[in-house]
Parts: sequence; structure tokens; C-alpha cells
Amino acid sequence: MTELTVGQKAPGFELDGDGGKTLRLSDYSGHPVVVYFYPKDDTPGCTKEALSFSCLSAEFAAKNITVIGISPDTAAKHDKFKAKHELTVRLASDPETATCQDYGVWVEKSMYGKTYMGVERSTFLIDSKGEIARVWRKVKVAGHAEEVLEAAAKL
Repeated sequence: MTELTVGQKAPGFELDGDGGKTLRLSDYSGHPVVVYFYPKDDTPGCTKEALSFSCLSAEFAAKNITVIGISPDTAAKHDKFKAKHELTVRLASDPETATCQDYGVWVEKSMYGKTYMGVERSTFLIDSKGEIARVWRKVKVAGHAEEVLEAAAKL
């Protein structure tokens, strides 16, 4: 697995999204996109992250920046997650983890002495040309959405 770096072309994807819509990265060419990867719907950290991005959705939209969250959960689970927390960000389902692997966020993790494969919380800012402008790995949720908005606004 090669790690994506600034200046590289962002890997394209076509995934089932919330609300029964298909989400393709190519549909957003010509303006910036924030793609954030998170482990699981409705867990404390993932919920805080989704709420943080949702709270700033008007500011992202005002700058014509799309925010898409991706996890291995199903699109139906995303719909429940969005409804429960009144989320306004788009969510995409990657149950086969192909997109997670393309972005290098499907990694070996460990908890309580056991190792397993899972999503490393990461965010990619993609510019209007489809190139990676910024990468955040091993994201800490507090203040992250604000930092991403600030970086995206400079594109």
C-alpha cells in the first residue's frame, strides 16, 4: 500500500450514498471536495466528527466545497445515522473497503491485545483539479472540521 501525498491525483470512487444516491468523486470535479474516512456510524468519536462537519456545512457550501464521509457501513445504516443525528454531510458506503484501501486508510489496528483491520480516521482535501491538497491522518476529532474548513477556504 502506497501512502497518498499532496499533489497526487485523488483515487476516484463510485459508492452507494445516503438517500439511495450514488456518490462519484468525478461528479464534483471543478471544485474542492473534503473526503473524510471514519470507522463506524453511531460511535462516539464518529458521531462527534459527523456533527462537527454538519455544523459547518453552510460554511463549506458557501465556498462550494462538498464534504463526503466514507465508512464500511451500509447505505441503509448511513440513512439511520443521518436521521438520528440530523446530519447534513453526504455519507458513502464502502463495505468492500476498496476505496478505504485506495486511500490507504484500511490499516491494521489493535485493541485489548487483539489486532484487526479497520479504518484509520483520516481526511483528504481534494482541490478543483482532483489532486490531493492536504492530508490529515490519525485525526483527533476536536477542532478538526474547523481546521479542514480553514485549509479548504485557502484553495
